[in-house]
Amino acid sequence: MTYRDAYRQGAACLKDAGIEEYDLDARLLLEHTCGITRQDLLIYGDKLLETGAEESFFQAIALRSSRIPLQHITGVQAFMGLDFEVNEDVLIPRQDTETVVETALTVLRPGMEILDLCTGSGCILISLLYYGGEVCGLGTDISPKALLTAARNLERISQKKKLNASLRESDLFDQVTGHFDLILSNPPYIASSVIDTLEPEVRDHEPVLALDGGRDGLAFYRRIVMESRRHLKNDGFLILEIGYDQGMAVRKLFDLAGFEDVTLKQDLAGSDRVVSGRWRSEHV
Repeated sequence: MTYRDAYRQGAACLKDAGIEEYDLDARLLLEHTCGITRQDLLIYGDKLLETGAEESFFQAIALRSSRIPLQHITGVQAFMGLDFEVNEDVLIPRQDTETVVETALTVLRPGMEILDLCTGSGCILISLLYYGGEVCGLGTDISPKALLTAARNLERISQKKKLNASLRESDLFDQVTGHFDLILSNPPYIASSVIDTLEPEVRDHEPVLALDGGRDGLAFYRRIVMESRRHLKNDGFLILEIGYDQGMAVRKLFDLAGFEDVTLKQDLAGSDRVVSGRWRSEHV
């Protein structure tokens, strides 16, 4: 079987399984299992696959057809131009979350200390340290397995550029001491009643601990906004990712807690995605 035939057959299988981006996923799985590039597929499409590669490709197609996320099959997801290991222990980084990093980079200055709550794969913290210059950070998560994944990502990306970061198991601020210039989080924010309605890739294969935001989806925001005030330096920033329909509710939490310069920012699709605010302790 040629590369081109394998791609077409794999795409057809994924389409029959109801995979929305069946053509893209088939190509990415072919590239992953055969060690080729998109250009190779275009130029050498008539080249025959080796037996082992063909078997690996269709095994991957079968996994994707069963609604296992593409990134769990390939084991990697790109975020902010960096490759992050992903698995069933962490949320798969989304492009929407890059809005959190981009917002933070506008306020980041040399010497700042960063705290990333619910760090998961570590994509937010590691990206900030990679692009933010001479800063240091702490990433926390309640899941020991998530922290192991974050640690591997930190170690691998630190080989490209030395990063000053540490990781700690903690339920939000419970094991956190000290004060920070910048606190960020992409916390669980899906209402409990909505979890069962999510796509199978999310509902069945991503950690519910990283999804379930309580009855109204705002449980973690209430805790983070109130408790962050004890851990922010004067003029420190709090930056949180939110669900597309949570902008006004989370912004109100910032206002009620006494944050200033509260801003709501949209992602590339135009949906509300980030709420940020500045903490001035002398005004309280």
